[in-house]
Amino acid sequence: MSQSHPAPAGWRGARRRLALTVAACAALLATAIAVPLVHASAATASFASRCGIHFCLGGKTYYFAGTNDYDIFTYGGSFGDTETQWMDKTRIDNHMAEMAADGVTVLRTWMFDHETWHGFEPSKGTYSEQQFSEFDYILFSAAQHNIRVIPVFENYWEAYGGIDTRLSWEGLPTGQSNRWRFFNQSACPGCFTQYQNYVNYALNRTNHYTGVKYKDDPTIFAWELMNEPRYEGQGTDESVNGTTLRKWVDTMGAYIKGIDTNHMVDAGLEGHGTKYGFGGDEGNPFVNIQESPYIDFTSAHPYPNEGWANLSLAQTLTLIDAWTSDAHNVVGKPFFMGEFNTQGVDRSTWWTSIFNELQTQNADGSAFWWYPDSQAGGDNYSVKHGAPELSVFKTHSAFMVNKSGGNPTLSTGPTASRPASTSPSASATVSRSPSSSPSRSPSSSPSRSPSASPSSTGSTGSGCTVGYTLNDWGSGFTANLTVTNTGSSAINGWTVKWTFGGNQAISNSWNATVTQSGQAVTAVNMSYNGTVAANGNVQFGFQAAYSGTNGVPAQFTLNGTACTKV
Repeated sequence: MSQSHPAPAGWRGARRRLALTVAACAALLATAIAVPLVHASAATASFASRCGIHFCLGGKTYYFAGTNDYDIFTYGGSFGDTETQWMDKTRIDNHMAEMAADGVTVLRTWMFDHETWHGFEPSKGTYSEQQFSEFDYILFSAAQHNIRVIPVFENYWEAYGGIDTRLSWEGLPTGQSNRWRFFNQSACPGCFTQYQNYVNYALNRTNHYTGVKYKDDPTIFAWELMNEPRYEGQGTDESVNGTTLRKWVDTMGAYIKGIDTNHMVDAGLEGHGTKYGFGGDEGNPFVNIQESPYIDFTSAHPYPNEGWANLSLAQTLTLIDAWTSDAHNVVGKPFFMGEFNTQGVDRSTWWTSIFNELQTQNADGSAFWWYPDSQAGGDNYSVKHGAPELSVFKTHSAFMVNKSGGNPTLSTGPTASRPASTSPSASATVSRSPSSSPSRSPSSSPSRSPSASPSSTGSTGSGCTVGYTLNDWGSGFTANLTVTNTGSSAINGWTVKWTFGGNQAISNSWNATVTQSGQAVTAVNMSYNGTVAANGNVQFGFQAAYSGTNGVPAQFTLNGTACTKV
C-alpha cells in the first residue's frame, strides 16, 4: 500500500511500516500497444509468461487469485544464527500453508528494507547475506506450497527506508516533495546506479536451499520495479504524461530484461488519474507508463472506502471495468489488480461483487491487501486465516484455477525446467546499459503470437489425430489442441484447419499463429515447432468468447488431410 493524497501526519506515522496507499484510476486513450516481452513461445510450462492480453502458464491461459503479505521477510529475530534465529522457518512454512489452504496461488511481497532490522541493504551497497538467506527460504517454502511470488524491488513510500534512504545516501533531500529526484538521472545519477546494483545482485543470487539463481527460478511469477512509483510536483505536463517516470521504467525494465530473460516485469502502479475523478495526476499515468516495451502487464491498487475516494460499490466496479478495458484494449497487456481492499462496509458483499466483476471482465489476476499471520499485528485492511471473507476469496480462486485448467505444480530444485531459448524476445532490444529513453512500442497492433514460419507443403505422412480440450466458463473458453502425427515419417511444417459451429471469436493464441475468417479457423506452426516426428505430437491453444452453444468442431485437417478426433 501507499499513501495517495497524503493522509494526516498522525495517520501516516501510524503506518510507518505499512506504506499505505490507495490506488485507482485508469488513464486512458493512448494508441500504441506494447509488444510482449515474455512470450509463451519462449517459456516452458514452469515459467509464467504473457500471451497477448493474458498470462500463460503450462501452455494454457492463466488466471489467478492472490494476496499481499509484505512483511513475511521479517519472520524471525534478525540476530544470531541464520538458520535458527535470524529467520523463523516454522512460522514461514505455517503461513504459506495457511495461504495455500485459503486458495492463494500468487503472493506479492516486499524484497526491500534499508533498516538494520531485517535489512536487505542496510547501508549503501552492502547486501545482507542473512536477510537474503531468509528470502531464499521464503521462495523455497512458497514453491513447496505451490505459490508463485512477485517480489518488489523498492518502495516509493517511507516504510523500510524506501527511496528516501537511497536519496540520503547520495546526500540529497528526502520526503515526498523530493522523491522525484530518484527517477531523474540528472538529479540523482547515483540513484540509478544504486538501484541497478541491487537488482543485479538479486537476479544473480543463487538460492542456497535450491541451488537455483533467482533469475532462473520459476517460483518467481514476475518482478515488480517499485511499489507505487510517482513523479509528482514537477509541472502539469509531467503530472499528466509521466515522461520522466516512463524513461525510468524503460531504463530499469530493460536492465532487468538484459539479465533475466525468463521472467515478466511490472511497474507497480496505483492507477490514479483525474480523468475518472479518483486520485490525482501524479506523474504515473496508467496507459503511458505501462505501454513501455519492457513492462509485461498492468497494475492498479483500489481502496474505494478511503475518505478522499468515497466510492460506492457501483462506482468501484465501473473503475475496475475501465482499468481492465484500458489494459486489454489500449495497452494490450494483462490486468493485475495488485492491491485492493475495503473497510467500513460488509467486506464479503463487496468482495463478492468485485471478484464477479473481475471474472466477467476477463481480468487476469488480483491480490488483496493484506494477509498477515496470526502472530502479526493488524489494521483495517488485514485479513487473517479464518476470516469470513476468505470463503468468498476461496470461491473466486477456485473459479480462476478452473478457468486456467489447473494450477501447474512448481519444481523446487535445480532440475526445474528452463526456457527453450534464453535469447531476449525479438519484440524489444535490451541491454545491460540501456538508453534512458528507448523508443515506444514499434507497432500499435502487434501480433499476439510470435511470427509463424513459412507455410509448408508437406503431407501428414499417412494420418493424424486431434485432441481438443475445452475449459469453458459460460461466456468464454480456452481450448488446447494436441495434434499427433500417426504417420511413418516426420512432418516439416503444419497447418491445422477447422470450422466452428457457432459464433466463437478467438482473441489470442499460443504456440501457433491462429487466424479466423467467419467460422473458419487456420492455425500455422511457429518457427520453433514446425517439425512433428512420426508418432510425435504438437500442442497449441487459444482463447475465445462466445454465446449460445460451444461444441467441439466437427472436423480437423492437418495439411489438408482429415484427422481423427480423440
